[in-house]
Amino acid sequence: MIERIWRGHRKQAVAIGSIVAVLAILSAALLVATAPGRTSQASPSPSPSPSGSLIATASPEPSSTGYALVSPGSFNPSPSQLPAGWEYSDLDGVAAPSDLAHRLPTALMIDNYRDARPQSGFSSASIVYQAMIDDSSDRYMMVFQEGVASDIGPVRSARPYFVYWAAEYKALFGHFGGDAKALQVVIPAMAGNIYNEDDLNGGSCPYHRIDARVAPYNAYTNSAALVSCAAKRSYPATYQGLPARTFVDDRPASLRPLSQSVTIPYLADTIGYQYDASTDSYLRFVDGKLQIDPANNRQVIARNIVVMFQAYSIEPSIDKLRPVVSNVGSGKAIVFEEGRTITGTWKKTSNTALTLLYDAAGRTIPLVRGEIFMQSVPVGTVVTYK
Repeated sequence: MIERIWRGHRKQAVAIGSIVAVLAILSAALLVATAPGRTSQASPSPSPSPSGSLIATASPEPSSTGYALVSPGSFNPSPSQLPAGWEYSDLDGVAAPSDLAHRLPTALMIDNYRDARPQSGFSSASIVYQAMIDDSSDRYMMVFQEGVASDIGPVRSARPYFVYWAAEYKALFGHFGGDAKALQVVIPAMAGNIYNEDDLNGGSCPYHRIDARVAPYNAYTNSAALVSCAAKRSYPATYQGLPARTFVDDRPASLRPLSQSVTIPYLADTIGYQYDASTDSYLRFVDGKLQIDPANNRQVIARNIVVMFQAYSIEPSIDKLRPVVSNVGSGKAIVFEEGRTITGTWKKTSNTALTLLYDAAGRTIPLVRGEIFMQSVPVGTVVTYK
């Protein structure tokens, strides 16, 4: 079954002539997914009900351009079984049309003050980072590749360590200014490793203000605008062949635990995850409430939760006291996937290197195909799970 369908504009047309053709491809995919000997299990499509529970929906929703994506937890066959013109995405391992699977990633700084909630775009991102900033608050960075969002925001300012995360993917980095160190030191130093799109410094092309909120919580963008503006700046359209993480298919349902809960405290909010074995994914909560993406009214889910314990401090900077997150080096990590807990180590060897994950025996931890939440927390944070 199709777990979730992304809708919106794409830069390029996929060679699928009509919605009928799309449904035919997806139907064929489902037949392959249920063939004898297949280990990856199909999952129902989660949609938020008024009570917040999951409702399985069988029929795919075609996009306005006449095609849809296969999403995490559903059809993820071997490369030889993929429909013609489909490949695995670089960032989250999801099967998608080739032009989307290898599209240039876009990384957007997203506010998390209470007045900024609920934020738009979560359910379409490939990877989401959350980390402490100044004023005892925290901030997100959403990284998109094959997913398409009709609204993304509110977009806010950059911090140096988020720039280093964006550099891992050589992404278009979208933000509204930043602290002095990010703007004057880090972003110029990373000029060869990100494609800068700063609204406050000549980058207003993809951004707009909405009337429903007051500044500074009203700056938004969308996937179509980001792709269009990248083309206008002659940024590359595709992923630049950087190293990627290892992804695996879902385990059989019989091997999944019935439940798991995870609680991650920050100073200004508490993040919770509740595992749902039927969809092989985690429902995400913010301060005890189910998180719904207003861009498409979908429940926000995670397929992989990576908790990285990283040194956090407040130090004098060029303009004022600013936060420092030590995201280069190594430290303790806990990975939650498919109801399992894997304790190990995160490693990022340089400002531009991909953050890698290792188990206690030093082996690479493979992730399940689908959305990844990278939760950076200060060393000593008490993360509870059961």
